Amino acid sequence: MKLNTIKPANGSNTPKRRVGRGIGSGFGKTCGRGHKGQKSRAGGFHKVGFEGGQMPLQRRLPKRGFTVISKHKLQEVKLSNLIDITDTVINPSVLFDRGIVKNANDPIKIILASWPGDKIIKLKDIQVTRGVRNVIEHAGGTVEFTNKETNGI
Repeated sequence: MKLNTIKPANGSNTPKRRVGRGIGSGFGKTCGRGHKGQKSRAGGFHKVGFEGGQMPLQRRLPKRGFTVISKHKLQEVKLSNLIDITDTVINPSVLFDRGIVKNANDPIKIILASWPGDKIIKLKDIQVTRGVRNVIEHAGGTVEFTNKETNGI
C-alpha cells in the first residue's frame, strides 16, 4: 500500500448538489423543492409534528398513565416454596439456582406466612412481609436485609 493509491470507500464521497443550473441537471428552475408551499420558500421551516395550524396529533390524544422506567418488578415468592431448600442461609442467588425466581438482581419479597414450626432458616437480602417475619422469628430463624430503605416495600 502506498499513499498515492489510497482512495475513500465507494459512496462515501458524493459530489455536491449544484441547484439552479438548468433543466438538464435535474435540479433546475425549482431546484428540487417542487412548486409553491411553505417548504419551497426561503426560510420555510416548521417544527417536527407541525400540521399546518391544525391541532397536532400529540395534543389530540388523551393523556393516559405513567410508568417509571427505572422501577424494578418485584418478584413475589410464597414462604411454602422455601420448605424444600436444604440451605440454612437463603439469599437471592440460592432462589435463582433453584429456579424459584427468574432474576437474582430484581428485588424479591416473601409473602404468605404458612410454615412448619420445626424448620429454622435465615433469610438474607430478601424482603418479607410483617407476617412472614413474625413466623420465621417465632420458629427461631432470622431475617437480615442490608438495604434498609427498601425493606418495607
